[in-house]
Amino acid sequence: MNEDHLKIGINGFGRIGKLSLWHHVGRRYFSEIVVNIGRQAGTSLADIAHYVERDSTYGPLHAFLHGHQAEPVVKDLDESSGTMIVDGIPVRFLRNARAPHLIDWKENGVRLVIDTTGQFLDPSLPPEHPKGSIRGHLEAGAKKVIASAPFKIKEEGVPMPDDAITTVMGINANDYDPRRHRIISNASCTTTCLAHMMKPLINAFGAKRILSASMATVHSATGSQQVLDRLPKSGKTDLRKNRSILNNIILTSTGAAKALRLVIPEMEHIGFIAESVRVPISSGSLIILVLSIQESPSEDLIRREVINNVYEQAAQLDPNKYLKFSKKQNVSGDILGTPRAATVIEGDETHTRTADLSLDLSGIPGFPKKVLANLKDTVVRAPVTQAVIYGWYDNEMGSYVNMLGDRTITIAENL
Repeated sequence: MNEDHLKIGINGFGRIGKLSLWHHVGRRYFSEIVVNIGRQAGTSLADIAHYVERDSTYGPLHAFLHGHQAEPVVKDLDESSGTMIVDGIPVRFLRNARAPHLIDWKENGVRLVIDTTGQFLDPSLPPEHPKGSIRGHLEAGAKKVIASAPFKIKEEGVPMPDDAITTVMGINANDYDPRRHRIISNASCTTTCLAHMMKPLINAFGAKRILSASMATVHSATGSQQVLDRLPKSGKTDLRKNRSILNNIILTSTGAAKALRLVIPEMEHIGFIAESVRVPISSGSLIILVLSIQESPSEDLIRREVINNVYEQAAQLDPNKYLKFSKKQNVSGDILGTPRAATVIEGDETHTRTADLSLDLSGIPGFPKKVLANLKDTVVRAPVTQAVIYGWYDNEMGSYVNMLGDRTITIAENL
């Protein structure tokens, strides 16, 4: 389809929704952007424009697009039509319907929608489900819909629909079939970073040699957390989410391990644990990845130089430059806005340690007794290297929204 006449729809106008607007205004692929807020905001369209052109993390929109000497780029507000011009791109705001199947996508000529609400993540629900459904966007006129979060099928045992798929750019983007898939999850910011940390290692050493892996993401605050302590709502069991993110390091959970298996099938055979810790900064996050890798008798021992070389070569060969390797001493603020970097490997902090793993074969359930009887010693020793790798990612604009933008355009090209 000719992009001169192609519009993009954005449902939801929180962090990912707003920054997706910024991204596509700057990228200028779509001729018009239609944003569904689904409710009145402030006292007028001018209040929405105020929100569009300012950001506490990334600064003013005009400076983000054109540098600090630029003039404001939000103009020509029309309250009656809900429209404004943002850096030359017409943007229309819809403020009535919240349920996806009731949004005026068809009336506004929108065929491709990004759902950034985080509320409609079950692709198995029917379009007119009482609590809303991501499939409702298709009922409302869209041909394709992209979720900016991992799918969550609520009813146990219900399979993933045939027309739904999870992809991460640079990992399994080509698994998307435009003839078959109508609902696409772009996974999460953490899964995206983690996938680009794991894939080079699997390619270099093979999945069978990676005995186990675990990760912890030191993650910036999100909109689901509280500025000040609050009483939890009825039925809520995680009391930490109601504590002040301004004053605390807060333990939470992440679905990155589950989603990772959807985009890297080899992970099914690797024992993996994923944890998350929220810290009081606005954006910029870090994955600490720990792996146990079996040494090969025909190769040199795995040292930090070997690990770093894997990443450095992978970064050089990455045609999209999603993976970056750094020898600098970074802090989280250095990562903000890094263009299309799924992961920035902090090479100076890679660590390895090799030791013998002792395994008593007699303690393995089902191990053949005849084999044990012929062994002088049932204890097997194998050299195993533990590696610790650090990967930065801008969980908002730099990493996730930029890659979501790439996913959006590759789907638009096949509409």
